[in-house]
Amino acid sequence: MKRTAPLSVAVAVSMTASLAAGVLFTAGTAAAHDRSGASRVDRDLYGTKAPYEPQGRPGHYQKAPKGFAPVFTENVARHGSRAMSDGEDGEAVLAVLGRAQEQGALTDLGARLAPQVRTLLTAASTLGFGNLSARGADEQRQTALRMEQRLPSLFRSIAADRRPVVVETSGVARAVASAGAFTAGLTAGEPALAGTIKAPVTDKNLLYFHKQPQNADYQAYLASDPDLAAVLSAVEHEPRTARAARHAVGRLFRAGFAEAMSTEEQVSFARSLHALYSAAPDLSVEAPGVDLTPFLAHDDARWFAYLDDAEEFYQSGPAFSGRTITYRMAGVLLDDLLAQAGARAAGTSGNGAVLRFTHAEEIEPLAVLLGLPGSTEQADPEEPYTYRNNPWRGAEVAPMGANIQWDLFADTPADGRPAAYLVRMLYNEKETAFKSSCRPVAKGSYFYPLDELKHCLAHS
Repeated sequence: MKRTAPLSVAVAVSMTASLAAGVLFTAGTAAAHDRSGASRVDRDLYGTKAPYEPQGRPGHYQKAPKGFAPVFTENVARHGSRAMSDGEDGEAVLAVLGRAQEQGALTDLGARLAPQVRTLLTAASTLGFGNLSARGADEQRQTALRMEQRLPSLFRSIAADRRPVVVETSGVARAVASAGAFTAGLTAGEPALAGTIKAPVTDKNLLYFHKQPQNADYQAYLASDPDLAAVLSAVEHEPRTARAARHAVGRLFRAGFAEAMSTEEQVSFARSLHALYSAAPDLSVEAPGVDLTPFLAHDDARWFAYLDDAEEFYQSGPAFSGRTITYRMAGVLLDDLLAQAGARAAGTSGNGAVLRFTHAEEIEPLAVLLGLPGSTEQADPEEPYTYRNNPWRGAEVAPMGANIQWDLFADTPADGRPAAYLVRMLYNEKETAFKSSCRPVAKGSYFYPLDELKHCLAHS
């Protein structure tokens, strides 16, 4: 998501006091690293660009109630890790580094940065800006393999009965490529599925709804809502932003050069650097030698990740108390989840699975409607979102490859009564309860009657 241009400092000042009082700025040290080099503890440093990590515990999922077996599965998944959308941030960073080099103003650390940025940009350009990376493809393949391993009897029956596996995407290249990688993972686990997987179809109204004409009111909100503009300007102009930028610049440039940069220039440079810092783990295969972690101090990286999270929170997440503009449009996707499960239960659909591949702008509002953990708490207009007053984190709500999965289970009654149907939800592969207004089959169970979900998930 593109950063929103801030308003004047004067507009932001009115909100600064409450923001400064509420921001939690947590220092810490790096912990064990995953394949990307991104710390497992510090995934929040990367926001929604954090590479995917499954949250479930294989072998520890609840068993379905006695007599119930899986008969259908469906998901909504964000595309996997990808190259950054364009080279703008990289070129901006290189331009400042070039001027400093001409003036002999680079520190020893600063002198090491430009080659890293050039390597990252070359990797992204070669892959294609915005395209799925090798890491992203592997995220999708591995997620699919784990899905098949969790539901082996279902996928065997899909293959044996030649039941269709429907694949839907936003039509954007990285989503289409994610679908291809995912289905390749399924067939790697169960080769007989190959003949059941349908060619992907594009449904922008379902999986790219934030850009469609019917949501013009949402697009107007992004472009001109005064509350949105004011709060993002307040966040951008919080004094910690200037301090973090000044510290970041001071580590890379000698004092005279750094001091000659305006505060706005320092902030712009630091945010572009953080954008590259966040993008590097997603290109760990294409640019294996790139490590930008030395160039931003942990505390500074965390602050700039917070700024990115604030934009995501207000633009696609729960946003302002009492307003639904950012998430009500995801109702079309929630309705489709219910409709597909309902059609399978009613016998009006023979689909074995429905797989959907989309974007963070769809996952985040859907998470609000579903009441997923950490996704729903809104912010008072007079008290901006911070890490202290709200649990919403981009790296947890919608990392690369984020997914929501519904598994439909049916019993096989011997007495002639109609079959009963239960739904289990996984969020990033972790068993997850539906919102509190939904009642499971038993206390503490992750299995819910389908008819119950049709009522408790109803929305206006």
